[in-house]
Amino acid sequence: MPLKGVKVLEFVGLAPGPLCGKILGDFGASVTRIDKMLENPLDVLHHGKSTLAVNLKKTEGQRIVRQLASKYDVIVEPFRPGVMEKLNLGPGELCAENPRLIYARLTGFGQQGRLAARAGHDLNYVAVSGVLSMLGRQDQNPTAPINLLADFAGGSVMCALGICLALLERHRSGRGQVVDAAMVDGAAYVASWLFMSRHLSIWCESQQRGANLLDGGAYFYDTYKTKDGLYMSVAALEPQFFEIIKERLQLPQELSQYGAENQVLGKQLLTDAFLTKTQAEWSAMFEDVDACVYPVVDWQKVQEHDHNATRKSFEHVGNSIAPRPAPRLSRTPGQLRKNAQNDHTSVLDELNLKPEELRQMQEDGVLTLSTKPKL
Repeated sequence: MPLKGVKVLEFVGLAPGPLCGKILGDFGASVTRIDKMLENPLDVLHHGKSTLAVNLKKTEGQRIVRQLASKYDVIVEPFRPGVMEKLNLGPGELCAENPRLIYARLTGFGQQGRLAARAGHDLNYVAVSGVLSMLGRQDQNPTAPINLLADFAGGSVMCALGICLALLERHRSGRGQVVDAAMVDGAAYVASWLFMSRHLSIWCESQQRGANLLDGGAYFYDTYKTKDGLYMSVAALEPQFFEIIKERLQLPQELSQYGAENQVLGKQLLTDAFLTKTQAEWSAMFEDVDACVYPVVDWQKVQEHDHNATRKSFEHVGNSIAPRPAPRLSRTPGQLRKNAQNDHTSVLDELNLKPEELRQMQEDGVLTLSTKPKL
């Protein structure tokens, strides 16, 4: 796999850090979680990673991490600016001891700026990024996009990209660097096209959200409820696709895609039409044509969709549905990690601790191990 041989220390926080570590691990990196506890029920992305439960408030705990960091390639930490410095584990200390270390700091607001030290969550970061102002129906509140845009797209994925870029650059320079992965920055960067396309005709003159071609303002680019309470997606931007929809739904020939006078009428016609058949019936009707009409597949049944099944796009990890690693590389594809590796033996071996030292660390609350070592 492409990241084979890369060793990562992931300081466990909320979901963005674990997904970043998962991406690296799925593509071959060896990931060791540094957590307060061995079993963390909130971290659902721990598969394929080793875990070391360390008390970072203790000097010996900090020494353990410094020792590991001197041998590792990457650190991923999710804490507010200054937290790692207070623990004597900031990039100033660790990168001085290991100049090849790539130190990734995954936070909401970044390492500098007025809000850098403030608390926040995905919705707040998307709000400050400017992207939230673009999401939602006309004359309604902005719509919270779960925690997809800032936590994962702008956070985890952008952080993983930054790490890979830093690893690539290290081949030339031999030196590591700090990756400042701010979710506000990342969410905005992912939305670059939305910022930079405002002169195009897809946007209405007022620039009001929900009134544009791609955000619910056009009736031929929207979702519609079916007879059985499910939904179909319609994205007939091109006129040839729209003509097929008019034919299959038996809409009036004079109905046009554009013009304000057609939007209310078109919305009502499509709403009424889609309510006459089930999702399966509509899917079958559009199966043999390109009209950009597809079912809104329920996440609990996503494996059953024939396209996903053919590509084996999803697998089960325990009781959960898990997407396969993407993108797919032809020679060195990623591999979904399914096992929970709480075996910390290999990590402890790297520390070269004597049996009496290990026993003392457990007694002092520096380390928590799943089983007492055989001394």
